[in-house]
Amino acid sequence: MSWHPQYRSSKFRHVYGKPASKENCYDSVPITRSVHDNHFCAVNPHFIAVVTECAGGGAFLVIPLHQTGKLDPHYPKVCGHRGNVLDIKWNPFNDFEIASCSEDATIKIWNIPKQLLTRNLTAYRKELIGHARRVGLVEWHPTTANILFSAGYDYKVMVWNLDTKESVISGPVRTINCHQDVILSMSFNTNGSMLATTCKDRKIRIVDPRLGIVLQEASYKGHRANKVLFLGNLKKLLSTGTSRWNNRQMALWDQDNLSVPLTEEDLDGSSGVLFPFFDSDTSMLYIVGKGDGNIRYYEVSTEKPHLTYLTEYRSYNPQKGIGIMPKRGLDVSSCEIFRFYKLITTKSLIEPVSMIVPRRSESYQEDIYPPTAAAQPSLTAHEWLSGMNRGPIMMSLRPGSELLDSQALPPESPLSNSMVQVSPQPLEPISQPAEDGDQAPFSILEEKVPKWAVEHQLEEKACLTNGFDVFECPPPKTENELLQMFYRQQEEIRRLRELLIQREVQTKQLELEIKNLRMILGQF
Repeated sequence: MSWHPQYRSSKFRHVYGKPASKENCYDSVPITRSVHDNHFCAVNPHFIAVVTECAGGGAFLVIPLHQTGKLDPHYPKVCGHRGNVLDIKWNPFNDFEIASCSEDATIKIWNIPKQLLTRNLTAYRKELIGHARRVGLVEWHPTTANILFSAGYDYKVMVWNLDTKESVISGPVRTINCHQDVILSMSFNTNGSMLATTCKDRKIRIVDPRLGIVLQEASYKGHRANKVLFLGNLKKLLSTGTSRWNNRQMALWDQDNLSVPLTEEDLDGSSGVLFPFFDSDTSMLYIVGKGDGNIRYYEVSTEKPHLTYLTEYRSYNPQKGIGIMPKRGLDVSSCEIFRFYKLITTKSLIEPVSMIVPRRSESYQEDIYPPTAAAQPSLTAHEWLSGMNRGPIMMSLRPGSELLDSQALPPESPLSNSMVQVSPQPLEPISQPAEDGDQAPFSILEEKVPKWAVEHQLEEKACLTNGFDVFECPPPKTENELLQMFYRQQEEIRRLRELLIQREVQTKQLELEIKNLRMILGQF
């Protein structure tokens, strides 16, 4: 019997990792020496935040993304915690707001000014007090504004509503008490109706974040989970951990049945924690090991084999932590589909690594950039707490495309069986279909722009200096950056020409229709 190799057609088979040049890295950064298994880095299109060393308490740095090169040793810090900072996360709907948690058992919310810091920032916007022991994790809700989750060493997950006027919030709106040991990781599904957690007892739990009820629990003995991740709309979970023989391992699970994993794969015998990252737009999974220099990546599918190994990015520099850029901050002109920021403590360096799809064409590649989640919430805190679910508002990454409105209409309650009728309106943000069990599959937009959206637009205009946005488009420093900016302008000119041709054709068609109508009316 002859053996026939199985060939797969994939547009991401030849994705490769491209490290940034020395001048585009962040040098002389005092990265934390904490042994906590966290990312220690958070990135958005404006800033990169890194947990750092600080005498007499905890602190982190907030560096503008374009300010590469050697960091000033006296660069101002964000400091206000009395203990070491363990986790930081940017608000997905506000690029100038960040949450931090610490060993002092508090969570703090900070407003980062748009201008460069000239001295240490110690004034926080809100302080959240409720945990009895240190807080190890914070996570923003993926679709709801002003909802924050925190996990502490008191075995509790707390839900905080930040939509209040108080600067000190002394109690959460919900507390989840189903864990018997320290929570190691948290992950939301696409619309935030389910929360997956891993615990030091090595069990995976899927919890209703509003009720605190355990919906599913994995008690499989062959895989000791450390980190867990929802895989977009595939209705699957991926966990990383160790096998019975202490090999590093990842396992894929059906979110409706956690009794036995769909597949398991041993990676190696190293001891560092594996951080999984999933790109739901391309269905690509990235595995980053703490203390490793490489980044493995896979393609995930609903059919067997569920995980297809593509290749790995290799480097001699081990990473202590890692940050990822949201999709809206990527460089689409170079076919970049993912970007990591490696924390290299041995060199006090932060090195960006771009994942590139090799393409010859310089035009926008629609097939590798499907609509992605926008920086706009689809629910308010009150709506989510009352039981409503909705997927994220979507946006296109095509240069020049923008959202006309940011506030979605109130969704249907999950208890209702009625469907929202969508009226066809051009150029509106696409709301992603909700998952099974949610009765609000689509959203339409209000005609009235909300007050907070107007304020956000005014804030964005304030960032302009002589009509130039220093955050979104810093001046080119190298010849390569200048070429990229030139290619982007050429692409924009080409797109505007095509639009002009379309308008001319529409104008001629209208003139023809008017002429025909006049002839018909003249006969009568």
